Amino acid sequence: MSVVGKKLSSSITAQGADAEGPSPTSPTAGTGGTTTVPKSTITPDYVLQLNKITDDYLCTPDANIYEIDFTRFKIRDLESGAVLFEIAKPSLSDIAHTAGGGEGKGKESVAGTTNDEAATGAPSATTTTTTTGTEDTEETFEPNAGRYVRYQFTPQFLKLKTVGATVEFTVGSKSVKNFRMIERHFFKDRLLKTFDFEFGYCIPFSKNTCEHIYEFPTIPPDLVNEMIQHPFDTRSDSFYFVDGCLVMHNKADYAYNGGL
Repeated sequence: MSVVGKKLSSSITAQGADAEGPSPTSPTAGTGGTTTVPKSTITPDYVLQLNKITDDYLCTPDANIYEIDFTRFKIRDLESGAVLFEIAKPSLSDIAHTAGGGEGKGKESVAGTTNDEAATGAPSATTTTTTTGTEDTEETFEPNAGRYVRYQFTPQFLKLKTVGATVEFTVGSKSVKNFRMIERHFFKDRLLKTFDFEFGYCIPFSKNTCEHIYEFPTIPPDLVNEMIQHPFDTRSDSFYFVDGCLVMHNKADYAYNGGL
């Protein structure tokens, strides 16, 4: 199935976060774990009122009972058509081929492509992933692996007006109803923007492609400079709901000083 995502709302806050919203703190703050907020409390309305980035994940990986798996992600500038960033999860055949060749056996790799600003005129992006564990054959299980992405963009990215984000994902044995993503972007504790998209209905064992259209506001020059000077202080929470129940929570941070 291939659709253009339905945008429920997109709000921009220029004066900072709502001081009256719930504060996403928890006893495990800063540990990269999962909060102890009751599951019934974490509704779309709840996350829309959060006044800062969450300290931890609001659900565990096993909350994804629908086996939703994002396999490809692409960002493009709608005005120029330039692909700014693209990353794909290797297929089972790719993994089998790699294992058969004796390279990286037992490990999954992530293949990504970036565009060179000098060659295309488009801002480039890179991602960074961190792996922890010993150097021998024993591997350390990281429960939150794949839930966090770090982006490195050039300052030109902050001048873009409209960006298309295409996601490809698969679904397991359960049908997915009212699949919704709420994405909250903050610079430090200042709410920059909120995006609210609907994916719609997904049948079991389906492969789906959806492009969400992000319309960016004009950012004041002083804020642009501050965001460039403070890499990775711009962060986002992406909350995924099925029938109003939180099933996935991903995080990202961003730098806009690439090439400087």
